[in-house]
Amino acid sequence: MLSALRNAARRVTDRDARSAATVQPRARWFSRDEAIMGTAIRVELWGDDRDEAEAAIDAVIAEMHRIDAAMSPYKHDSELSRINREAGQRPVAVSAELFDLIARSIAFSELSRGAFDISYAAVGHLYDYRRGLRPNESQLAAARELVGYRGLQLDRAHRTLRFAQPGMRIDLGGFAKGHAVDNGAAILARHGVRHAVVAAGGDSRLLGDRCGRPWTIGVRDPRNEGEVVALLPLQDVAVSTSGDYERYFDDAQGRCHHLIDPRTGRSPSAVHSVTVIAPDGLTSEALSKTVFVLGVQEGLRIVESVPGADAVVVDAAGQLHYSAGLLQGGPGQTAPQ
Repeated sequence: MLSALRNAARRVTDRDARSAATVQPRARWFSRDEAIMGTAIRVELWGDDRDEAEAAIDAVIAEMHRIDAAMSPYKHDSELSRINREAGQRPVAVSAELFDLIARSIAFSELSRGAFDISYAAVGHLYDYRRGLRPNESQLAAARELVGYRGLQLDRAHRTLRFAQPGMRIDLGGFAKGHAVDNGAAILARHGVRHAVVAAGGDSRLLGDRCGRPWTIGVRDPRNEGEVVALLPLQDVAVSTSGDYERYFDDAQGRCHHLIDPRTGRSPSAVHSVTVIAPDGLTSEALSKTVFVLGVQEGLRIVESVPGADAVVVDAAGQLHYSAGLLQGGPGQTAPQ
């Protein structure tokens, strides 16, 4: 998704460039790529002052580092790691930001009836995609007993979180990235930026349009890197893609990828990729995971129940499926090409 986004973001014709230059003679695109939160980060914006543009990008990058430091399950001193160590024994005080994110994740868990669930981490950490290792049946059965969003006991009055049983753990994963791109776009807006994209792996937030024309987002062919199966003209929306081609290994049991069904502890196989468009990155990220787990019919039904949300699904046979709103040209987009 990110590579397609980069290519689409750079695809400006000479006519478009001349038109933009007529309006703002000194303006041009500024961009930066970094590796943060375990993924590729890209910030690209339109501005007419280099120092102001670089300062705006610096602020976004600093925010990405801040969120990573607080919410990474791989950093021993992160707030999330502290929760995972202590919340099984007692209520743990949680920052307002993380408390609200956990509360929103639970709302998506309820909407999806458990297909989206940050407590999947009790199972998820048993997989080693670099070494090609998956848990055995007994390990999987024991870990599944520790998964369940209803066991995340939030106390709003005291702003604490307690796990219903020791051994539970949480991982915000892409949900934190959706939060990061939302915050990044808000920072750019406060800096006076009107046209930009902030991307973190498969999650992107588009600010405005691409100077008079939509951003063109490509939906990658899940089985042919570098190829796209659909082009989406978009503006002022968030976009998230979940695919089985990012972190995976193939063995005698089939493809094992990082998108885990919290209810089974296994990798779903009914679809290859899901791209969701929504008003914010938290919604697009949660819905992309939901559709991937539930499959085309039930997943699109949930997407179509959320205002401003749409989806493109590539199923296991390579067939494309679109939500009704996207086909009709819903908010932030026109019909796919």
